[in-house]
Amino acid sequence: MFYDDDADLDLLKGKTVAILGYGSQGHAHARNLKDSGVDVIVGLREGSKSVEHAKAAGLEVTDLADASSRGDIVMVLLPDEKHHDVYEESIKDGIAPGNLLMFGHGFSIHYGEVEAPPEVDVALVAPKGPGHLVRRQYVEGSGVPCLIAIDSNATGNAQQLALAYAKGIGGTRGGVIETTFKDETETDLFGEQAVLCGGVSELVKAGYDTLVDAGYDPKLAYFECLHELKLIVDLMYEKGITGMRHSISNTAEYGDLTRGKMIITDDTRAAMKNVLGQIQDGTFAREWIAENRAGQENFQRMRKEEMGHQIETEGKELRSMMSWIDTEFEEG
Repeated sequence: MFYDDDADLDLLKGKTVAILGYGSQGHAHARNLKDSGVDVIVGLREGSKSVEHAKAAGLEVTDLADASSRGDIVMVLLPDEKHHDVYEESIKDGIAPGNLLMFGHGFSIHYGEVEAPPEVDVALVAPKGPGHLVRRQYVEGSGVPCLIAIDSNATGNAQQLALAYAKGIGGTRGGVIETTFKDETETDLFGEQAVLCGGVSELVKAGYDTLVDAGYDPKLAYFECLHELKLIVDLMYEKGITGMRHSISNTAEYGDLTRGKMIITDDTRAAMKNVLGQIQDGTFAREWIAENRAGQENFQRMRKEEMGHQIETEGKELRSMMSWIDTEFEEG
């Protein structure tokens, strides 16, 4: 683990850091670096709605190509599916030998969507939390732990620069672990697909459907299978699985210990291995790249279908009654 004392923020003095994108991670990185005394510019496409938000935060905003050309360090924080085209159109011709090209996720480098020249350093700094948390914890004086990885070290300084960048966004306050682009990419994709997003979403919907199909009130099903999930996850986050079990009733714990394996069976574990295999051999990456080059028709169709599930309509109504929940996304 690397911490504050292991990173030298002075390595960024006299350098310009170009942040491409101003979404969840981009806004947090740019603002944290600026507050750490780093010279930051933000690169956005013409007409982006984020331009005014970035300017309001006191940041200089320019187009993607200009930012890439001016940046000694260029951090790409755009959606993965945009990386290939943006690199070819706006980064490739402007990035100079000895500069550092960075990413917040290893997908594009690991799967060959971006191929940087050998004289350019390539690294990643990946906070293990959403951008709003990266920003909030920095402001509060703490930080979200990060992963760093080095794919190309032409100058010999890539690791120390990556650590300095991580310090600038608050990562070394929480701790930084060095890994590889391969391991960061494959574990991140697996976690999203098998557990954090795909696995949890399907588990929640399956539980909800089971109760509703059995004749129970959809509102009860929503609270039992979705709303209370946060309470359990918060306990796991703070105390681990054993700590969570200590905090729930003995009845709940006994049900956990005896029924959980009826839900997550050997077949489920085999399916998880299959999902991991498709990540490792590039099947998922090729499928996602092809989906984007075909215009995302299937992706948009599936997104729309999922938004129509009963748990979404029921949940939207219930959440509208909960004044403590931010419903900005649903309202606009």
